[in-house]
Amino acid sequence: MKLRVSRVHFPVTVLGPGRRLGIWVQGCGIKCHGCVSRDTWDRNGGQLIDVNELVQDCRRITAGQIDGVTITGGEPFEQPDALAALLDALEGWRTAKRFDVLCYSGFPLKQLEREHATLFARLDALIPEPFVEERPIPGAWRGSDNQPLIAPSKLGRERYSTFPIKAPSIQVVVTDNPIWFIGIPRRGDMDRLQVLVKQYGLELEDASWRT
Repeated sequence: MKLRVSRVHFPVTVLGPGRRLGIWVQGCGIKCHGCVSRDTWDRNGGQLIDVNELVQDCRRITAGQIDGVTITGGEPFEQPDALAALLDALEGWRTAKRFDVLCYSGFPLKQLEREHATLFARLDALIPEPFVEERPIPGAWRGSDNQPLIAPSKLGRERYSTFPIKAPSIQVVVTDNPIWFIGIPRRGDMDRLQVLVKQYGLELEDASWRT
């Protein structure tokens, strides 16, 4: 089974507790206004990757120093069969290393419970509902206050019993070519960032939030 993937990063420290592996799937038909990851909308973008090969690579790059996996995107539940295969592969990995799996989705919780109950039940934590730019940011990990955190598993309830009250934060990852900004920005943060870097003679081209 192959999953269409936008990118993978490790460690991610702003989308869930601890040092996490972040998997961004490619393709989203929800297209929330104000989304900062518009580069993940195109369903023909990214790469089709065999799920087992993906997890083998992830095990190698994390080298056992992992507290959790965050699956985001894009919209993971638009690839339900591949998401199920990914959860199978992660479960095999978790026999050797205890970590939690958090998944983001722009679908309403009731729809996920109705259409993807089996997948939903296999997660440790889920942050559903579409991002609403006009609503306030409640703290770390969420983009708007209509998005709850659901913890179906015992491990999820242990690790996600309460949201951290710290403000949203951004993690910067520099690769060979693009610079990735990971996390939940405050309203206007990305515009302020562009102004700041311009003062140093830099220009942010092809920014995902403007794509």
